Amino acid sequence: MGNPNFMNGVPEFLVLRLLSRQEMYGYELVQAISLATGNAISLGEGVVYPVLHALEEQGALKSRRKPVGGRIRVYYSVTAKGTKRLSGLAAEWNRIAGALNLSTWVARQGPSATGGCA
Repeated sequence: MGNPNFMNGVPEFLVLRLLSRQEMYGYELVQAISLATGNAISLGEGVVYPVLHALEEQGALKSRRKPVGGRIRVYYSVTAKGTKRLSGLAAEWNRIAGALNLSTWVARQGPSATGGCA
C-alpha cells in the first residue's frame, strides 16, 4: 500500500467506529467524534455529512428517518458491509499505530535499539 495519506481515512474510520456502537444522527455524531477523541479531532458537519452519504451509497451504512420535536432526523447505523469495512480499516490503523509506536520507541532508545537501522 505504500505510504498512504492516512489522514484522509480518519473521518470514515471514526464514523464507522462510533456508529458500530449505536445509531446516531449527523450532528450527534459530530459531537461524539470530539468527545471520543478527547477533542483531539474535531470534524465539522461539512466533513461528516459527505462521509455519511458516501458510506450509505456504498452500502456500509443504512439510515432511517425519525420525527423528533416536530422535525425529521436521519439516524445512521452500520450494515454488515460497513462492519467488514470497519474491520479492514481498524487493521490498517493498528498497523500504522504500531509503526508509529515503534518509531517513537526507536527515537527514545537511539539507533542501537534496531541494530543501527533506524
